[in-house]
Amino acid sequence: MFMPRRKIRIETERMTLRQPQLTDFRAWSHLREASQKFLTPWEPQWASDHLSRKGFTNRVYWAQRSIANGSAVPLFLFRRSDKALLGAITLDNIRRGPAQAGTLGYWTGEQHARQGYMREAIHAVVHHAFQRLDLSRVEAACLPENAASRRLLESCGFKYEGVAQSYLQIDGRWRTHVLYASLRSDRRGKTDAG
Repeated sequence: MFMPRRKIRIETERMTLRQPQLTDFRAWSHLREASQKFLTPWEPQWASDHLSRKGFTNRVYWAQRSIANGSAVPLFLFRRSDKALLGAITLDNIRRGPAQAGTLGYWTGEQHARQGYMREAIHAVVHHAFQRLDLSRVEAACLPENAASRRLLESCGFKYEGVAQSYLQIDGRWRTHVLYASLRSDRRGKTDAG
């Protein structure tokens, strides 16, 4: 099946955000493997082929299809100064029509955590979502005990909206998540009624 080759590239102060490519396999698998203990408490359980070339190839093709059909924007974060892969961010589950919304997910390699890279990436992707994709709402969810992720979302202007029971399977168990959202125009609590 032919798919148009849409490319998305976002430049931030220190990084280039772009879709994954087959040539990124070594950098990705090395960073994921080195960060496994750091990441697995917060992520869905890794498949047996998670770090394999075949598994990565499937991810790259999924990314291409998702960008082409407008359902997701999966991006890798590269530091411009040395071209190092730092992590990834995905605007997924893009819904059009009355919703005009998407869901944000992200991860950072352990050695690159807490250096402001993901904050920079979230600001850039949310701006892209609102200005280029014309979305109205970007949602994110994290485990209640993930204080670092909660602080990150709040520092990026996301507001706490509530709790979703048994929201996702994380590390093999159904887990409750706290929900956050960023709105293009913050109209929370406002109605047309006086």
